[in-house]
Amino acid sequence: MGMLAFRIFVFIAGVVLLCPFSSSAEHITVSGCSVSNSGYLSELAKEYERKTGQQVFVRGGGSVVGLEDLKTGKVDLAASCRKRMEGDPSDIKFIQVAWDALVFIVNKNNPVEDISLEEIRGIYNGRITSWKSLDGPEMPIKLFASRPQRGLSGVESSTKELVLEGRDIIKGGNTLSLASTAIVEQMVEKTPEGIAVSGFSSARKRDVKMLKINGVKPAKETITSGRYPFRRPLYVLLPAKSKPAVKKFVDYILGKEGQRFISSMGVIALKEVK
Repeated sequence: MGMLAFRIFVFIAGVVLLCPFSSSAEHITVSGCSVSNSGYLSELAKEYERKTGQQVFVRGGGSVVGLEDLKTGKVDLAASCRKRMEGDPSDIKFIQVAWDALVFIVNKNNPVEDISLEEIRGIYNGRITSWKSLDGPEMPIKLFASRPQRGLSGVESSTKELVLEGRDIIKGGNTLSLASTAIVEQMVEKTPEGIAVSGFSSARKRDVKMLKINGVKPAKETITSGRYPFRRPLYVLLPAKSKPAVKKFVDYILGKEGQRFISSMGVIALKEVK
């Protein structure tokens, strides 16, 4: 090989090494709802890549982060556990892909098993501040809440709508606001006096206790039948101009194979709701 040909070869090889997978067309990026990410989306993305060879990179961050990332073009697709709200871009499609339910989680060593709706509201409005008031131990209640810097998290907006009759969570001395539901769940795992609201799809994978509501245990059967309250939809958010690969991935999620996989993960598929 001549010197000129060798230099050309080295130059081309260097360009290839410096720019692996640089084209956004070669993979799909997703961010957003922590409940969706942990509950089904990360595993579904791996299954889709196994079947098709299409890479799908998923990270959490919360519904607000996902929507912002989608608006600014940082990701191709977003996950959300809140419905469209006033101010959301009209050209972003909210596509329901599964069902979830709000659940109230406590540390696994907390002896409290059951809680009423009025007691939940009492905790969130600051009226109930001790576990002793709920036939629990003599210790203060520490409330963890998912609250991003901007807007309402998917869990918080659902809690406000389904549980608190439109009222905001009181920011009392016993309330600690955190960036995402994933962090909230982690804090409850290691805090004996902690309580939080989360999504069934992700909380069931944590080392926490999900409280019964008025005697009804949160489970796939009770949520699908409507016996357990606080059921809510899970969405993926699609921009108006989407890559064909992204549309194919969404079609897979909504199709028989994707919905069957979602159900196999313990999450409630669309047609399972009665």
